Amino acid sequence: LCKPTINRGYLAKGLADHFDTVLGSDVHDYGAGFPQHDFLFPGKPLYHPDWVITNPPFRLAQEFVERALEVVSVGVAVIVRSVWAEGVGRYDNLFKTRPPEWILQHVERVPMVKGRYDAEASTATSYSWFVWMQGMPLERGTRFGWIPPARKRLFSVGDL
Repeated sequence: LCKPTINRGYLAKGLADHFDTVLGSDVHDYGAGFPQHDFLFPGKPLYHPDWVITNPPFRLAQEFVERALEVVSVGVAVIVRSVWAEGVGRYDNLFKTRPPEWILQHVERVPMVKGRYDAEASTATSYSWFVWMQGMPLERGTRFGWIPPARKRLFSVGDL
């Protein structure tokens, strides 16, 4: 599993509970010991993972998906604002020819605070996971599902 945009490693820590190996990098050095690498830079990627799972910068999310689909052997999953499903340009340049296999909507709001974790944070923004699988037939179409409330069940004191 590869986690570009690893930042300080918060999401990677949670992913490590479910994957044997989590490799990460970021274009910036946040002092957490991860390699500094621009995932979007053309040429040879830093890793050739089975999966790329990430929360990309919103304005670069499409580029992250396109690059990830070039380097993975199994799939790509990005968490983005739910409104990311909208947009003629994104439809024409990505969804029409490479639709996600799944769009998974969080039913509870997921507060994201830049650069830190805040257990008391709240948000009016909704988030979804968009998931692509290599080799998925275009005619199968995108399936939609819900992610039930899980924050309290998945939270651990070590996340702070």
